[in-house]
Amino acid sequence: NIGLEKVTLPEFDLTENKVYSLSNETKTKLQNLEAEVKITLINYEDGNTVINFAEKYILLNKNISIEKITDLASRKDIMEEYSLDTTDQLIVIASGESKTTLSEYDLYTYDYSTYETIDRTEEAFTNAILDVTTANKPKIYFMSNHTEYEITTYFSTIMGLIKEDANQIDTVDILTAGSVPDDCNTLVITTLSEDITEFERDEIIKYINRGGEILILNGADIKGKNLTNYQLVLDQYGITIEEGVIFEGDSSSMLYGYPDFIIEKMESSSLTEGLNMNLSVCLADAASIKLNKDKQEELNVEYEGLVYTSDTAFRRTDLSISSSYRTSSDSEKGEMVVGAIANKTIDDNTNSKLIIFGNELFASDMQLNLSGYTYRISELYNNSDVVLNSIAYLNEREDTITIRKSFDTVTYTATELQ
Repeated sequence: NIGLEKVTLPEFDLTENKVYSLSNETKTKLQNLEAEVKITLINYEDGNTVINFAEKYILLNKNISIEKITDLASRKDIMEEYSLDTTDQLIVIASGESKTTLSEYDLYTYDYSTYETIDRTEEAFTNAILDVTTANKPKIYFMSNHTEYEITTYFSTIMGLIKEDANQIDTVDILTAGSVPDDCNTLVITTLSEDITEFERDEIIKYINRGGEILILNGADIKGKNLTNYQLVLDQYGITIEEGVIFEGDSSSMLYGYPDFIIEKMESSSLTEGLNMNLSVCLADAASIKLNKDKQEELNVEYEGLVYTSDTAFRRTDLSISSSYRTSSDSEKGEMVVGAIANKTIDDNTNSKLIIFGNELFASDMQLNLSGYTYRISELYNNSDVVLNSIAYLNEREDTITIRKSFDTVTYTATELQ
């Protein structure tokens, strides 16, 4: 027993969802980590769940080590550096000169709509390790003007997740900035409320021609907006957003009672290649994407479909129709593209990649009520994973493409009747 207390042994996790194990996400991101990382656990006693969890990282990678400090009074240097009292708890994760800290509040959060306590311990540890070991973090800009939905309000959750995935994130108004910033690795454009200006159009095209990467989340246009300048940007890749909202005709490909909330699978593609995973995405009021394959050679563009509807889906332009079934004024039924990659060759040394989805709400904080429970749409299925994997692919960080673990643990109180 004395000997066993001095070593860290692997555990056997027999739970169905491996809730006591490190997720494949963490293993994918950290098992080949070459930088040395030190996790300092301050005022955590042996047997504490935080210590038990931290020790799993030692088994994952030999470059990760742990120091436990239980007598903080003897470490005046640490108390002064982090302004701690002798009884305070803190987690310090360091690699070289780079450090970050985690408090108990960073390990849990609470969802007031579903009354769930959400355990974020693994997510917090893994993201902190990535934060201190990623030397050059990609800079992601969300275009903030002309948008249908206010960026920092409707996309705050996904922006936070992108940042936690070891990226820098910001918004940009090209009219005030004067251009797409030189340090922009990926420009994110969401559904527009009005057309961009000719100046903005030209600056985005300059960004494309210098090899800029773009993620477009473009929902259906139900207001008949004239987007001439924006279309000229899409024309660089031979892409058109078709009119109308997609309705699914297959009940297994929609949310119950919501035929315009379509559920589609992302089969093997560049976002999942080699990872043996299928993602499902739930798109709300989506638009179909037309890829102009006749102009591929002229535009030096290659296409890859990511997400398709079933062959029973149809487009509806007259939204005054209340029927969930196809009518004579709707389009013919058939498979449609709702997600695609366009890879444009600029010259021998430069290419620009674009990922486009015919929807923005699937990545948003807009809420949906299902049988008395309220969910953010970005929480449904693998919606967040699809956005994060798209960002990782555009920034050539395929090692961070994965399915992220669900960390929900529900504290449940039975009613008197139950």
